[in-house]
This record gives sequence, C-alpha cells and structure tokens, in this order.
Amino acid sequence: MEMMTVVGLTIILLIFLLMLSIPLPYCFGGALMFMSIFGGVAMKSMFLWGTNQLISSVLLASPLFILAGSFMGSSGIAKRLLDVADAFVGSIRGGLGVVSVVTCALIGAISGSGFTGVSATGPIMIPRMVEQGYPRGYATALVTVSSVLGLLIPPSVVMIMYGWVTETSILAAFLSTLVPGLLITFLFSLINIIWARKFPLVLTEKMEIGPKLKQIKTRTFSAFPALMMPVIILGGIYGGLFTPTEAAAVSAVYAIIIGFLVYKTMNLKSFYNYALESATSIGAIMTMIIFTFMLSQTLVMLQVPQKLIELIYGITTNKIIILVVVNLFLFIVGMIVNDTTGMILVAPLLLPLMVELGVHPVHLGAMMGVNLAMGGITPPYASILYLGMRIGKCEFADILKPALMFLFFGYVPVVFLTAFVPALALWLPGLAGLL
Repeated sequence: MEMMTVVGLTIILLIFLLMLSIPLPYCFGGALMFMSIFGGVAMKSMFLWGTNQLISSVLLASPLFILAGSFMGSSGIAKRLLDVADAFVGSIRGGLGVVSVVTCALIGAISGSGFTGVSATGPIMIPRMVEQGYPRGYATALVTVSSVLGLLIPPSVVMIMYGWVTETSILAAFLSTLVPGLLITFLFSLINIIWARKFPLVLTEKMEIGPKLKQIKTRTFSAFPALMMPVIILGGIYGGLFTPTEAAAVSAVYAIIIGFLVYKTMNLKSFYNYALESATSIGAIMTMIIFTFMLSQTLVMLQVPQKLIELIYGITTNKIIILVVVNLFLFIVGMIVNDTTGMILVAPLLLPLMVELGVHPVHLGAMMGVNLAMGGITPPYASILYLGMRIGKCEFADILKPALMFLFFGYVPVVFLTAFVPALALWLPGLAGLL
C-alpha cells in the first residue's frame, strides 16, 4: 500500500476513534498500531525510543505542574488571590467579573494549566457573582473562558511541550504567549465591564478611603505568601535559578508548605486525596503523550512534513492565505483533541512548512499556543468548558452564548493578531536576548 495512502487512512482512523469518544491514549495507540501493520514501521524500535523519551527532565514538568495545580485548590492560595483582587475593584460595577479574569491569569502564572483556573476559582467566584446578580450561565462562562489564560501566561505546560518537541528555547516559547495572554485578559475584562451594565447587580457600598486602604492592606498582607508564589516561580525561571521543570517542583512544594503551615487549610486526608487524584490524571496524560509523540515521530520519519509543503505550495505560495489556512487547521485540531496532544502531534509537522514560509519557530509556538488553548472551550472536545459547567452547576444552553461572545470578541481577534503581527510573539523573547 502506498505510504501516503497509509498516512491518510491512519488520520481517518484516528478521527473515527475520537468521534466514538474512546479515551485519547487508546485512540492514538490504535492509530499507531495501524501504522505499524500497514506502513511497515518497526514498532519495537519505536516503543524503545518512546520509552526513552519518558525519562526526559523537560517532560517531568507536566506532571509536576498538575500536582502543583491540585494542591493550590486546597492550600488557600486561590482564595487569597481572589480576596486581594476583590479589595481593589470588587465594588465597581462589573468589578467582580474583572476579579475572576485577573485571578485566573495569576493562577495561570503559577500552575501552567487551564484546569486549575476553573477548579480553583470557580467554586469561590461563581456563587459570589450569582449572589451579586450575574446570571449563572454568564458567571460560569466568564470563569471558564478566563481559565484558558493558564495556558498562555507563563509558565505554560503546553509551551513546555512545544519547546520539547521542536527543540526551541522553552523560555522564549514562554514569553511568546505572554503579550497575547495579557491582551486577552484586558479584552475579557473590558467586555465584562460593558456587558455587566445590563445586569441588575447588587453592589456593595463604596467604602471611604481610610477603611478601604485598611481593607486592601489587610487582604494584601494575608495574601502575601500567595502573591509571592508567581514571583518566586517566574523570578526563578527568568533569573536562571532553576529550570521550568524545577520551577514546577518548587510550585508543588511551595503549595504544600503554604497549605499546611501558613493558611492551615490542608490536612493529611486532603493531601492524600489531591495527590491520588493528580496521580490518576498524570498516568492517563503521560500515556497519551507518549503515544502521541510516537505517532508524530512516525509521520516525520515518513517525510509527511515535506509532502505537506509540496502539497500546499502546489496550491498557493501566498503567505497570508497559508497562515489563514494553518490557523483554521489548528482551530479544528483544538476542537478535536486537547492542547498538549495537538501540540505534540502537529508541531513537528508544521514547523518545516512555517520555516520555509519565513515564520520564526518561536512565532509558530505562539500561534499554536493561542489557537490550541481555545480548543479547551470549543466543542466537541471542550474539556475546560464541560468542567466549568459541572462546577458552575449550569446547563450547556446557559453557558454557550456568553462563552461564544467572549471567544468571538475577546479571543479570536488575538488569534489573528498573533499570526499576522509577529512582534506580539517575538518582542519579549527578543528583548530578553532569546532569539
């Protein structure tokens, strides 16, 4: 059977398995087995190679950040961050929504995950917003879409994966999504303030300047250990004190110390439960990562990227059209699989095409990061959206309209700005001397 026919049938099989809602590791494992049987790929050597990749110190960052994110939920860090943000803007119309957006961005700067934002912020903020007069569907949608900022504000697990599979500077990849992430934070906050005018909000009475300053001082002092967490993590990474993997370990240990000794919200039982929950998630994710990486590597070995370049250049050489097509392709990939899977599978395939087109690898990383992160809140995959619905206790019909409005007006513009204005992705890495 011709090799490209085998590749096409493998992709069709993968999509079919995904549509059947089969767990992701089995989907990619099945596609890999099909490739080995009909494509003549030596699976024994591929499995040995794949197993060897598991010992990578870079790959270790993913489970460690997952662990840190789980411990943040019970350590009291998220609650203190919410309280201090609320002290500044909570009494402003729409201010509580801004608190949710900003807190999700801060949590993203600690955990590197989208799930942590909605799981740590949602149980606190959604009831508080509903109590103030926000519709439940809107409140849930706002927290959920804002949680995606955890995939863009560094350190980001998905950008660690990009640096790993493409051998690009991870620090440069981190900085490439920071400006787009901050821009999305601003747009979400602005949209919320405008939209909140339509809601019959019951606002707290504005405090006089003296008591207000005292409240800010008290809450900031209480949140100081929580506020120091992103400072330690990001300062340590960019100051050269530790690697992203070591930063993930520091995050986990710091969250445990804060939970047990400072805020005293954790006990041995909650520690065990969160550790067990994390271990279960880590096992499934690592299995998925290795199968995805093996399938991606197999496609690279079969020279699929080169054939992709020939195919696209046979249709058009217009850079703008190619970038639009690539962005639409990434959007579709994000709708089908999670961000990490999409990054590992697609980055090695697109990199040669983008370099041939004159796109810097760091710029491609930003394009992929911003695009694939959106997949967590766009059905059918939409894992972050479904988690937000469970936490917010609302129906899909209630959350869909506000979520789409935030995506259309706050997220999609940044996707295309990132693609067509390279400076958004390359300015900070260049400023840091990483290009």
